[in-house]
Amino acid sequence: MPDVDKSKTGGEERKDFSVGVRHETPGFFLKGSAHLPWGMKNRLSRIFNPKTGRTLMLAFDHGYMMGPTSGLERMDLSIPPLLDYVDCLMCSRGGLRTCIPPEVNKPVVMRCSTGATVLKDLSNEVIGVTAEDAVAINASALTTQVCIGAPYEKETLSNLAYCINEGNRLGLPTLGVTAVGKEMVRDARYLGLACRVIAELGAHFVKTYYCEKGFDTVVAGTPVPVVIAGGKKLPEAEALKMAYNAIRQGAAGVDMGRNIFCADDPVAMAQAVRAVVHENASAKKAYDLYLSLQKRKKQ
Repeated sequence: MPDVDKSKTGGEERKDFSVGVRHETPGFFLKGSAHLPWGMKNRLSRIFNPKTGRTLMLAFDHGYMMGPTSGLERMDLSIPPLLDYVDCLMCSRGGLRTCIPPEVNKPVVMRCSTGATVLKDLSNEVIGVTAEDAVAINASALTTQVCIGAPYEKETLSNLAYCINEGNRLGLPTLGVTAVGKEMVRDARYLGLACRVIAELGAHFVKTYYCEKGFDTVVAGTPVPVVIAGGKKLPEAEALKMAYNAIRQGAAGVDMGRNIFCADDPVAMAQAVRAVVHENASAKKAYDLYLSLQKRKKQ
């Protein structure tokens, strides 16, 4: 990581993110989206709820690099029961076509990157789904991951720029995903750098990881909406606390996968996370809701 903005006294960074100052959104409800074309705004309004300005995305694109992930061995069985409780689907085109009925009217964020699996370097990717392919499948946005600091950083940034350029031509927003390798520190400094780079390249919203210290500065320093990744499987109470803390510190939503479809009761967990995102439920209230729904199902 480069050393920047060092003060002359003590060597620590001095940055003013004005966390308490709200980003203005003239003429449109989403941060950084006021000057987008009508089609972009319409698609973003499907992904983000205009009443709350937030989204609950369901990520089930793991198989494109991991194969049959736990909880997604049978996507046709595990994903459809969750559809009523989420705002948006983040998936591969194969997963969408084979497991989601075309009658389902949920916006889709289409995974466009490919070229690497867990058996190789995950940052060595190319674009495998074009913007035209995404339009043909009626996607509402494109997405690819960016591996800042990884061996193929430049290539993943090029992939993102391609999606942004092609999406702009067709009116499709682009989600830039911060991919964090094992060697990367998931702190506010790194995540803030990655999110800002993604936004400045022109991505319309960003997905990143939550960090306990300084996440509000990550959000404040990113001029477009930030949604958090669910990450590894956590106990349900911890996952809800993470979602609550992220929303409280300015996140515009969560994109959860394993913490929903691998929960003891995925349907109850989806509803509990939704309460945090759209109803400002506390982590405790959401967990109580989860337990109540779980208990009701067993009766």
